[in-house]
Amino acid sequence: MYHRFEENKYPSTNIRLDIFKKHINLIKENNLNFYNPDEFSKNFKKVKEQKKILLTIDDAFTSFYENAWPILKEEKIPFILFVSTEAVGNNGYMSWDQIKEVEKENFAYIGNHSHSHDYLTKFTFPKFVDDIEESINIFKNKLGYNPIFFSYPFGEYNLEQKNYISKNFKFAFGQNSGVIDLNKDRYELPRFPINEKYGEIKRFKEVISYLPLQYKIVKPENKFMNDGENPPKMTIEFFEDQKNLENINCFSNEGSTWRKTKIVLIDNILNINFAEKFIERRGRINCSLKEEKGWRFSGFQFVQN
Repeated sequence: MYHRFEENKYPSTNIRLDIFKKHINLIKENNLNFYNPDEFSKNFKKVKEQKKILLTIDDAFTSFYENAWPILKEEKIPFILFVSTEAVGNNGYMSWDQIKEVEKENFAYIGNHSHSHDYLTKFTFPKFVDDIEESINIFKNKLGYNPIFFSYPFGEYNLEQKNYISKNFKFAFGQNSGVIDLNKDRYELPRFPINEKYGEIKRFKEVISYLPLQYKIVKPENKFMNDGENPPKMTIEFFEDQKNLENINCFSNEGSTWRKTKIVLIDNILNINFAEKFIERRGRINCSLKEEKGWRFSGFQFVQN
């Protein structure tokens, strides 16, 4: 997940263009192909014989159009560009003409990123619906359709909002790190955020080497922590025939400090026992295990207002 390109005064959302080019080359050097988003609808529930890399870009900043788009266009590298409709045409954001220019290419896909790009979990449900409906109407007016892909602003949502999104889109992405496989919830798809800090070459090599940490169910299903639900009572139910689960470790930012989190594995159910509340707005949990094939990795995010 990328945002800005060569906007170096915004390091938390920016990637330098020379580093982005190195990312593209690293993917190729590791004999990995790029994932065409069209495959989601065709093959999401099919076993994949080979790992592929999906590029996504949030917010449709002008710096994407000016700096990254020429590279992706020349090499015909597939991607999804997530657009918040209210910002289109504003200073620093792409225009509808530019979005249409990108969208006409068969390897470029547009996604819905809400209308306001606000903290949607702060909205009442009717206000949330109004925001999403406004974005849908604008997309239909400007592009002739509403995209099948949605990206939650800041990766934040509650269960009621997720259920609404599932009725209006085919797939939705968060901002929790992880690898997509056929068992992932298609309305909680993970992405690795890439910026100047988390896009440096050593980490990027690790990211593209990760394998999916497969699981059956994560509870609680609601990723929004209401009063009395911080920290959440989190469990991960794995499949009965999964191997090496005894090697799993989890880390979280509970108590506002990243630390190893206490876990208890009973049969195929992992109980994650947080020692402290999450202080930051977004509580993050990353779990991984080492196998002969490499590291399996999956991240989760809970949010509070």
